[in-house]
Amino acid sequence: MTAYIVFTMFFSGGLIPTYLLVKNLGMINTMWALIIPGAVSVWNIIIMRTFFQTSIPNEIQESASIDGCSNLQTLWKIVIPLSMPVIAVMILFYGVGHWNAYFNGLIYLNDRDKYPLQLFLREILIKSEVDNMAGSMDLSVQNHLMETEAIKYAIVIVANLPVLMLYPFLQKYFTKGFMVGAIKG
Repeated sequence: MTAYIVFTMFFSGGLIPTYLLVKNLGMINTMWALIIPGAVSVWNIIIMRTFFQTSIPNEIQESASIDGCSNLQTLWKIVIPLSMPVIAVMILFYGVGHWNAYFNGLIYLNDRDKYPLQLFLREILIKSEVDNMAGSMDLSVQNHLMETEAIKYAIVIVANLPVLMLYPFLQKYFTKGFMVGAIKG
């Protein structure tokens, strides 16, 4: 089963088949075109599988079964509470991945009102680069360039602020979950 999953990581359909699939599903110009194609990452599945195999002993699951827990009760009462480190890491990976993604929005969205923040940031960065190349060196143009640079840096800080605010809450889980599968001495 792992070989089939890993095969899709190395040999994906590509940009054009993915675009045609999203178009045929009627997701062009919707938020679902940004969410669903990147909803599951094979690498993250491998990290979670490794965590489950190495960190949750089978004896705990067997004792829950002997005590009368069903598979669903074992999942909710034992496996998920013990899996908080890897769940926190996955939340952080997916959150940062979707927050920083601009390419899917560039490909799948036509309506400017539905653009994610990163596309607006991209437009501002491109516009400031064009202004820098086109401007002459008189004092008013230099002041304008300094203002656009300040706005550009402020927008970069504002765009990264939510992720920076999320990280301290997940930090204690991050080290535990990220080191899954590492060599332990």
